[in-house]
Order: sequence, then C-alpha cells, then structure tokens
Amino acid sequence: MVYTEIAMIAVVFAVIVDLLIIKTRLTRKKVFWTSYSIILPFQLITNWWLTSRNIVMYSPEAILGVRIASAPVEDLMFGFSLVLLVMALWVFWGKQGFQKS
Repeated sequence: MVYTEIAMIAVVFAVIVDLLIIKTRLTRKKVFWTSYSIILPFQLITNWWLTSRNIVMYSPEAILGVRIASAPVEDLMFGFSLVLLVMALWVFWGKQGFQKS
C-alpha cells in the first residue's frame, strides 16, 4: 500500500501547510470548496480516461482497491493535495506581493 500511504501523507501535508505553516486557511473557506467542486469533475474525467484505457495502471498491492470513475481513490487524494497547495501558495504569494509586475 505504498501509493496509499504517500497519498495520505500528501493530504496531511497539504492541510498542515494551509492551516499551520502559511496560514491561508483555504480549507475553512467556501471559495476553496466551490473551486474544488468545479475542478473535481475534470479530474474524474481525466482519471477515468487514463485508467480505463490502461494508459496508467496500478499494482493491486499498492492501492486500497477502491475506485471512482475507474481510478483509485488515491488519485483523488493526490489531486486534492495538489489543488490545495497550488491555491494556498497562490494566495500566500499574492499577499507577499510576488504577483505584482
């Protein structure tokens, strides 16, 4: 279950960065969950397309075995982590003035 463990660590890491390190607290805001709900269907479609055509395959020993839209649930965990970290860093760097030209 290596893939599962890494996916869980990624989720915990992303939430800790959001809440405790850079303190953007996006997971507590409706705007984040609204944005994520828009992104999620596209992630599911992409994961379905890649896994149902065996473009991406997973070892049964490395995952839990729970699949959503043909992809392992761990893919959703990674997707959540990536979206949260990117959005949190975008907000954080915007407040730091990194986005000014």
